[in-house]
Amino acid sequence: MKIKSVRIGFQHNTNGGTMEVIVIESKAFEELLNQLVEKLQPTEKELNKWIDGKEAMEILHITAKSTLQKMRDNGEIEFSKINDRTILYNRFSIEEFIESKKSKTF
Repeated sequence: MKIKSVRIGFQHNTNGGTMEVIVIESKAFEELLNQLVEKLQPTEKELNKWIDGKEAMEILHITAKSTLQKMRDNGEIEFSKINDRTILYNRFSIEEFIESKKSKTF
C-alpha cells in the first residue's frame, strides 16, 4: 500500500500554518476502505442480544446460578422467560450492569 504525505502552506485568519495532504493510490484506498468496512461490521457477539444463563454467568464471572437468580429478582439485569425451563438474558443490560459498578481511580 503506497501512501505519500505532502505538506502545503495555507493562510487562515492572518495566522500562517501548514496542512498535511495525504495522497494515496486508488487501489490502496480501496483496500483501506475495505478494512474499515470489515472492522465496522457487527460481530456475532453484537448480533446476539439474548444469551443463555451459562453465557451470562461467564460474562459476569459468577459460578452460582443462585447469584444470577438474585440479580434477576433484584431487577439488576433484564431477562425473558421463554417457558418454564428457558430463561434468556439481555447481553446489553449485563454490560450496563458491569459498567455501573466500575470505580473511578484517584
